[in-house]
Amino acid sequence: MSIIQINTAFNIDLEFDVAEFHKRLLAYIIDFVLMIIYLWSMKSLMYYGFNLDFETNMGLDILLISIPMLFYSLLTELWMNGQTIGKKIMAIRVISLEGGEPTLGQYILRWITKFFEWPFLFGYIFFDSQRAFAYIFSYAFFTGLLGIAVVIIIAVTKKNQRLGDLAAGTVVVNTKTQLTIDDTIFMEVNKADYKVMFPSVMRLSDRDINTIKGVVTQANKSGNYDMCNRVAMKVKDVLKINTEMHPDQFLDKLLEDYNYLATRE
Repeated sequence: MSIIQINTAFNIDLEFDVAEFHKRLLAYIIDFVLMIIYLWSMKSLMYYGFNLDFETNMGLDILLISIPMLFYSLLTELWMNGQTIGKKIMAIRVISLEGGEPTLGQYILRWITKFFEWPFLFGYIFFDSQRAFAYIFSYAFFTGLLGIAVVIIIAVTKKNQRLGDLAAGTVVVNTKTQLTIDDTIFMEVNKADYKVMFPSVMRLSDRDINTIKGVVTQANKSGNYDMCNRVAMKVKDVLKINTEMHPDQFLDKLLEDYNYLATRE
C-alpha cells in the first residue's frame, strides 16, 4: 500500500493511504453497472411501460436519462464528500492535494477529463432493448479500450493519479473506516457554563480545523508532539493569540471553542 504525504496550509505533512488500483477499478465497475441498470430500467419504462415514441420524445429521453448519467460522477462526489456510490462501497474517496475536500473547480476538472466515457454516455441514446446485450457489450468494449490510457497514467504517476487528478490537483485515498467520531472535528460540548477562550477561532476555515484535528490525532497516536508545536505557533500568529498553554492543550481548546461556537450559530 502506497503512502503519500500532503502538505497542509500549516506546512505540516499529513499521511494518507493511496487507494489501491483494484479498489478504484471495482468502484468504477460498480458505478458503471449502476448506470447500465438505470439506462435499461428507464428505457424500458419509457418505451414499453408508457409506450412512448422515441423520435417524438428524444428530448425527454435526454433529460431523464442522458443528463443524469452525464452528471452522475460529478454530483455524487460533490454531495457525498468525494465519493460516488462505487467509491463509498470500496471505502475510497477523492481529496485535494492540500489535504482537505476538493473545491467545486477541482471536482469539475476531474469530471470533464473523463473523455474515455463519452462513447458510452452518448452512444446509448439509440439504445434498442431488443439488442440490449450487443449494445452494452459494444459500449463497454469501447469505453474499456479508451480506458487503457487511463490505466497507464495511473500506473506511471507517483501518486496513482489519472489525468483528471493531475489537472485538478486531487488524489484518491482510502477512507479511515476504523476511525470513530472522536477522530472527526466534532466534539460534543454540553457544559452549561462553558467559557470560550479563543472566539477568534471562527476565523479559521473548516479545512484549517480539519487540519488541526488531524495533527492532534496523529500526535496523540504517535506520541510525537512536534507537529502540534509548529501548528500552535502558526495559529497563534494568524489569530494574534498570546497564551502560555501547552501546544496540544491549546489546540484541543481551539477545537472545543470551535465546536461550541459552530453549534450555536
